[in-house]
Order: sequence, then structure tokens, then C-alpha cells
Amino acid sequence: MTPTPGQTVGPFFGFALPYDGDSELVPITRPDAIRLHGRVYDGAGDPVPDALIEVWQAAPDGSVPREPGSLHRDGYTFTGWGRAATDRTGHYQFTTLRPGGAAPYFALTVFARGLLDRLFTRAYLPGAAPASWPGASAEADDRGFVFDIRLQGEDETVFLTYAQD
Repeated sequence: MTPTPGQTVGPFFGFALPYDGDSELVPITRPDAIRLHGRVYDGAGDPVPDALIEVWQAAPDGSVPREPGSLHRDGYTFTGWGRAATDRTGHYQFTTLRPGGAAPYFALTVFARGLLDRLFTRAYLPGAAPASWPGASAEADDRGFVFDIRLQGEDETVFLTYAQD
């Protein structure tokens, strides 16, 4: 059988997925810009240096951005979507806006070596996570939020499953 793209996701990272401004949903100089950042760890607790994280989020007013072209980066249009590769220490970072809504969160998608398909999780703002969602709140830091992703093992991140059609 021939592998599907979901089974061979790793080799495509450096070729087809990165683009200019991918992790900057808004410019860092924007007064209301924040950071969402963290590290990705494997089951042994080692950093994953070649993961790719996507963020999907609501606008500060809680609305879902409907701007066509998620890759659109013009310095002021907020599309609510971005992509960041991890560095050699497993660190990723987004420059974005604080999401709004009743329970504000960042929806994250994780692509990494050894995964047969992407993983889905949520990073809720501090105090916004439902009681049934243990340990999934981002921690506040000097200019935003820290959310580490643990793929397996102790303190594994809560991952979501979606029904296939």
C-alpha cells in the first residue's frame, strides 16, 4: 500500500508548509498584540525540534474571522489562523490577539514526526477551561500565554478526536 500524506507528513514540513509571516497573525508592534508560545515534548520529555503547530482562534470580540485567504498578511487584517515550526529546543511562538468569547481559547493542531495524523487540542485562557478539561489552561507570562504540549507520558496534553465522515 502507498502511504497517504497523513502518514508521511514529516518530509513535507520544510518544503510546502512554511511561508512568510506564518506565525505572526498580527505585527508584534501592534499595541494589543500578545504572544502564545511554548514547547513540544515527546513521551520521554525531550523537545521535538521538527513539529509544526497551527493556531485557529476567535477575534477579540468573540467573532470567527471570515477573511478569505488565511495566508493573508498585510499588517492589519486578522484572519485568526497561523502556523509555527518548532526550533531545535522544541519552542514555538505566535504573535496574535487575545481571543474573545464565553470561554476563550486557542485551537491548536500538532503535526510531528511519528504521528500518523495531526492532533487537536485547545489552550484555554487562564480560568476559562471547563472543569472536564484538566491542565489545558495556558499560563500567563510577561506578554501573553505559555502552553506546552506533551505528546505522551506524564502530564500528556489532552487531545480531541473528531468523527470521520
